Parts: sequence; structure tokens; C-alpha cells
Amino acid sequence: PLFAKRVFVTRTTEQAGTFSDILNDMGAEAIEFPTIKIVGPESHTALDASIKRLSSYDYLILTSVNGVKYFFERLYKLGYDVRELKGVKICAIGPMTARAIEAQNIKVDIVPDEFRAEALLKSLGTRRIKGKKFFLPRAKVAREILPDEIRRLGGKIDVRPVYRTIAPRSGALEYKKEFKKGLVDVVTFTSSSTVTNFVKIFGKKDLPALLKKTTVACIGPITADTARAYGMKVDIMPKDYTVPALAREIEDYFSVK
Repeated sequence: PLFAKRVFVTRTTEQAGTFSDILNDMGAEAIEFPTIKIVGPESHTALDASIKRLSSYDYLILTSVNGVKYFFERLYKLGYDVRELKGVKICAIGPMTARAIEAQNIKVDIVPDEFRAEALLKSLGTRRIKGKKFFLPRAKVAREILPDEIRRLGGKIDVRPVYRTIAPRSGALEYKKEFKKGLVDVVTFTSSSTVTNFVKIFGKKDLPALLKKTTVACIGPITADTARAYGMKVDIMPKDYTVPALAREIEDYFSVK
């Protein structure tokens, strides 16, 4: 179904490969156009202070593969290792995040069935939040539902930026023409920041004309909500919020068309 379909991949250069490989194996032509670049925080001061007192936390929450990567890089750079996490319960949002943590030889204690912050709150339950201390190293810009709810339920939480996303410079002009001619079959978004930066790069006022002949595919409901907020019509969203599931959903979409 995806033979010769051109699929626009907006993930970071480092992470686009796996998604592109899956799409190419399905017969599609993956066009890698990263709308985000992941970099470290402007300052490590607050993050370092939390890392130095890791054992004082009851829970460490990691919400993305990028969060895992940048957190452990900093932990090791400061001369610490995974033993600092002894006695700290580890929470992961999403199977890919859990896998990235396990690659550090660490057991993950809580992975909610649904890959979003609300589900983690449900998994923890009020009993496990009240009076507990949480550490959340994450993107500089992210939804506040997790810290807000933990505080509301009587927990304490330190939120520390461990990475940020920026829009890389890119040859948008060439692709603008391709979109308008209908030469891009699908545009994929795997996070809210890929959507936001796509809009920044291509221009909000051009979106209706740009995406008129293109199917929009989003990895999950948060990303889809961001896309809709910019006026996009979301055509594809998998039940599992993972890259392989998104690729399968794209394939299914075109198999019935």
C-alpha cells in the first residue's frame, strides 16, 4: 500500500533513521526533514543540584528517550553512576522510554498502559503521591499537567530542564513547492515540538495551501491536539503511541484507500 508513497519525517536527525527504515521497508520513500534539533539546557545548575541529591527523591520520572539520554549523560559527566538511584523508584512514560532506561541496566518500576502523563498519575494513585518527593528531568518546554497534579495531590516535585528543542535551519523553500504540487503524500509528527517548528519553518498562513493534498499523521493525542490547534486536519493516529505503530497505521490507511 505504501509503494512509492512519499512520507515526510520531521523527527530529529538522530531519531529519524529507525522510522525511515520502517517506512522504506514498507515500500514508501521517507523524506527526512528534521523540524527539531535537540540540544542541552542553557544552564545545568538546577539539574546538577538535583543529581547531587538523587537519593533524597522517592521517584524519578522520565518521559522520553531524549530525557533518558540527556539525564544519564549528565549523571556520568558529574562522576556519578546508576548506584545513586538505589532506593529511588523509576517511572517511564512509553515502552521506548522504558527500554532506554533498561539499556542503562536499571529496572523500571512503573510504566503506565497509556503513554501519557495522565496515565502515570493514575498508575501512581493518590496514596503513592502524597508526601513523596519526585524528580522530573525533561524538555524545557513541556505540558505542566504532571507537576501540577503531583503538587495538588500533596507531593513535592523538582522539574529540571535536561534538554530543549530548537528549529534547525533548513531548505524549506524547495519542499514548499513539493507540498503545493501534491508531491508529498504524508507528513508525520512525533511530538508537539515537531508540529510547532514545522509551522515556524513553513509559515502558519501557508499551511492550508501547503497541506491541501497531504495526509497528516500524528503519533498520539497530545501531538494531534497541537496539530489541530494550528488548523490541521489529522487523518492518522495509532492506538499505541509508538513509531512502529504509526508506520503500521499509515500503511493501513492507504490499504483501504
